[in-house]
Amino acid sequence: MALAAFVIHSRPYRETSQLVEVFTQEQGRQSLVARGSRQPRSPLKGLLQPFVPLRLTFGGKGELKTLYSAEATGPAIRLTGTALYSGLYLNELIHYLLEIQTPFEEVFEVYETTLRKLAAGSALEPCLRNFEFYMLNVLGYGVDFTQDAETGAVVCAQGWYAYRPETGFVALVRPEPGAYRGDWLHDLAELRLESAEVLAAAKRFSRTALAPYLEGRVLKSRALFIKGKRGSPSE
Repeated sequence: MALAAFVIHSRPYRETSQLVEVFTQEQGRQSLVARGSRQPRSPLKGLLQPFVPLRLTFGGKGELKTLYSAEATGPAIRLTGTALYSGLYLNELIHYLLEIQTPFEEVFEVYETTLRKLAAGSALEPCLRNFEFYMLNVLGYGVDFTQDAETGAVVCAQGWYAYRPETGFVALVRPEPGAYRGDWLHDLAELRLESAEVLAAAKRFSRTALAPYLEGRVLKSRALFIKGKRGSPSE
């Protein structure tokens, strides 16, 4: 059976092959060996790239399977500049957060939709924050933005709250560095990411909430994004 898929990462393997990490709609992340794919006349040459919608067949025993065939089901989703780095960031999240060979069909759909929004010129920060929040919830790491994690009280719009990893938001007697205002939390609960303050709060929360599950890994896409922003005419 051919499966809808995107390439998440690839690297050369031996003289003419590749090791390819893919994210499939029906069977989640898979690690494949694409034998001979780097040969000049291989039908796979140039096809196994990120952001190309594919249909694949593969098989074999163990965690590393053999790619049998691949065909593009449409043109590549064209990402450039910081949108490209954002797409690579999504790929790193998929790679590090999703268990291999475990179906995540809804994540696949949200991933593709987010890529297409980035390609269409949608604002980067809301796209990325929405995807991060979605991943946290799917994996069971989400938090309740509307309730004090210690007392159960409803978050007060005028109050200030601290985020405690793996616990949630707790009320503060007075603001402290890195605190979240209650009305920001109400906006985050509804994914209202219009204001600069709320966007900054969303980014700070995502970084903190995802950090334990990324296990200290340095994401290459973040470095590329920062470098790209610094080098852009608008900076």
